[in-house]
Amino acid sequence: MHVPGFKIAIPSTPYDLKGLLKAAVRMDDPVMFFEHKMAYNMQGEVPDGEWLIDFGKADVKRAGDDVTVVATSLMVYRALAAAEKLESEGISVEVVDPRTLIPLDMDTIAASVRKTGRVVIVDEGHVTCGVGAEIAARIAYDCFDYLDAPIERVGTLDVPIPFSPPMENYVVPSEDDIVFAVKKAAR
Repeated sequence: MHVPGFKIAIPSTPYDLKGLLKAAVRMDDPVMFFEHKMAYNMQGEVPDGEWLIDFGKADVKRAGDDVTVVATSLMVYRALAAAEKLESEGISVEVVDPRTLIPLDMDTIAASVRKTGRVVIVDEGHVTCGVGAEIAARIAYDCFDYLDAPIERVGTLDVPIPFSPPMENYVVPSEDDIVFAVKKAAR
């Protein structure tokens, strides 16, 4: 996010990936396109035909009323799973997928935060100086008067990522980490 002039895409679904990639190819600006390695074998609905997804247009993946979760890339799926679990406990979670980081759709994010008054940001990057920190700063700046609780952030622990998959799973945000953060925000 520290390269002026670049656009940054971070899709979570095959549908978003195709629409954003086709839009990126048509842009005059340089584009960084981040694909998660675990998404390479992912299957999902991708309609035939030509369509583009506008950069800077977030997608509300799940509507809710109590807490907003802003999640990026594959963390969207963990956030949706956590939202399902929390629904059974009476907590209604809205999941917002920014889809692009530059430009960041603060209008959609802010509308959700104004509705719920509580927000959890979930990103697989490190908590310190990461994407989640920037999104939190923007929410604090744009929506401070609407917040009913401190902004919660869920991210990778501030340690090197282990090569071992079981150890990697330990440091990367889990569904349970998201559930814990949402419950904390909902108090």
